[in-house]
Amino acid sequence: MNIVVCIKQVPDTESQIKIGADGKSIATDDIKWVMNPYDEFGVEEALRIQKAKGGTVTVVGAGPKRVTEALRTALAMGADKAVLVEDEGLYGADPMAVAKILAAAIKPLTPDLVFLGQRAIDDDAGLVGSALAEYLDMPNLSVVTKLDLGEGSLTAQRPVEGQTLVLEAPLPAVVTAQKGLNEPRYASLPGIMKAKKKPLEVKTLADLGVDAAGKASVVALNPPPSRAAGKTISGETPQELAAALAKALRDEAKVI
Repeated sequence: MNIVVCIKQVPDTESQIKIGADGKSIATDDIKWVMNPYDEFGVEEALRIQKAKGGTVTVVGAGPKRVTEALRTALAMGADKAVLVEDEGLYGADPMAVAKILAAAIKPLTPDLVFLGQRAIDDDAGLVGSALAEYLDMPNLSVVTKLDLGEGSLTAQRPVEGQTLVLEAPLPAVVTAQKGLNEPRYASLPGIMKAKKKPLEVKTLADLGVDAAGKASVVALNPPPSRAAGKTISGETPQELAAALAKALRDEAKVI
């Protein structure tokens, strides 16, 4: 089983995000970068399948040189090798362009199965998986919480409106992983040491014969409006508090 997992490097959720000087990108100073959490589910599922059925797990990322850190994390978890499409301008690129670039890097690997996270926690687009499947001419099973492999096919489950949708598709296929698919492992110290010696191939856009031109671009980023200060409701009894609250909602907030 030849498995590929696509990885995006994103700001840690505890990082303080600030808008950059250009007004349409984030300031990257002092940001801690990590593997996109949803991609971790993809790496873990790939490793579990490899243990059960054998094969190779390759992780692929696209972006600045620092993306190497996220790829090394996946190698420390147990992946066999990595490919980085290095380009300093790719972070924040149009998801369609990113999918096209990833497809160019993945096609020569002839995978049986491709994993991604169902979305990235920074731009929240959720587009790369389906676009990648289109570029690779493979079926796409998205937001998957359970996966079973058969002979030349797979069965997946995904939540839909409080119910469960069961999907089947032939291999090769593209799967986007959702929370609940598994519990990702931590990289062990021996795994971290081994990761330093595992192969990591670096390619450029020119090597792949593609460019970063997309169909959409960010025009501006705006912070959310500041919240108004709260108001304390006073009263000696529950009845007085309820009356004061109702009056404030009617006369000041004008919501009732």
